[in-house]
Amino acid sequence: MSWLLAALVGYALGSIPFGYLLARMAGLGDVRAIGSGATGATNVLRTGNKSVAAATLVLDLAKGLAAVLVARHFWTGSEGVAGLAAVIGHCFPVWLGFKGGKGVATNAGVSFGLAWPIGLAYALVWLGVLAVSRISSVAGMTAVVAAAVAAALLGFSFYVVPLALIAVLVIWLHRSNIARLARGEEPRVGARK
Repeated sequence: MSWLLAALVGYALGSIPFGYLLARMAGLGDVRAIGSGATGATNVLRTGNKSVAAATLVLDLAKGLAAVLVARHFWTGSEGVAGLAAVIGHCFPVWLGFKGGKGVATNAGVSFGLAWPIGLAYALVWLGVLAVSRISSVAGMTAVVAAAVAAALLGFSFYVVPLALIAVLVIWLHRSNIARLARGEEPRVGARK
């Protein structure tokens, strides 16, 4: 029962569509109508409003972190389930017809919540790859894999399965990005699509 409750709370927190809500509140319209159609920070950045994109990034990260911390407080041992559910909620929010973001920032929060060394590995890989490639999808996909690998290498083996499942989901959601990468057409950070 504790795992089910953790999953429900994780999904509920993860499904809050901050990118969609903030873009609407800022008068930027429906962020799902531009770029990739996703509600995450990268697509919000395509509106040209960096502050709204930054706020989306922080809040999407915070909801992943919150899901893990709430689960740890009330249902110790179910943090991985809550984190996985939060990412699923972000990617498939019931409020928006199950069309949300791609889970990268939310999983950053999940990673920090599970164990700060995993979160640090995630952040360093994400920022490092982004700085070199300037391609958000490459940084995000690399970071989600790095989180699962870091969990295995740093002694957090009980988090490997949920992080690996999240990595598979995030990479699957980036399949159109992978196709554009193969064609050399994937946009760089800050470019309008």
